[in-house]
Amino acid sequence: FSCSSITVKSDFDPEYDFATFKTYRWATAKELNPNDALAQDPLIYKRVQEAADKEFAAKGLKLVESDDFDFVVIAHAGVKERTQIHQTGGHYGGWYDPYWGPYGGSTHVSNYEEGTLVIDIVQWEKKEMAWRGMGTSILEDIDDPEKVTEYVNIWVAKILAEFPPKK
Repeated sequence: FSCSSITVKSDFDPEYDFATFKTYRWATAKELNPNDALAQDPLIYKRVQEAADKEFAAKGLKLVESDDFDFVVIAHAGVKERTQIHQTGGHYGGWYDPYWGPYGGSTHVSNYEEGTLVIDIVQWEKKEMAWRGMGTSILEDIDDPEKVTEYVNIWVAKILAEFPPKK
């Protein structure tokens, strides 16, 4: 798990006054999709929560355990297998060339995993999506838990840099 370059996108409902959002809680296990990539890897999910909690605290938002909160945070993720084809060199024959086609060069095919982390902010009283942030990157296997935590922190910080949205 690593992030080379992260592409971040966000969207929000302009009807919400995000300045009124002060307290939050995390979605409970029964509110999550059990087939989600984060549900399959609880250690990564815990790192995502811890990174988001730090980002929210820096924005003046408070995590609460009570039933009195403004929004719920739901984090989920997915991984897709991707294929990249890269051709190098070569040239094409001209009109005078009886074979009219590529000469030389090579084709390289590589497979990789692309991961997307999604952080949703749900206005819980109305059960409506208020904000969504997504980060997508190529994934690599990392054996060092400290490095994984570092990458998760970077990923979450980049996504939550867009929250709350600027109108």
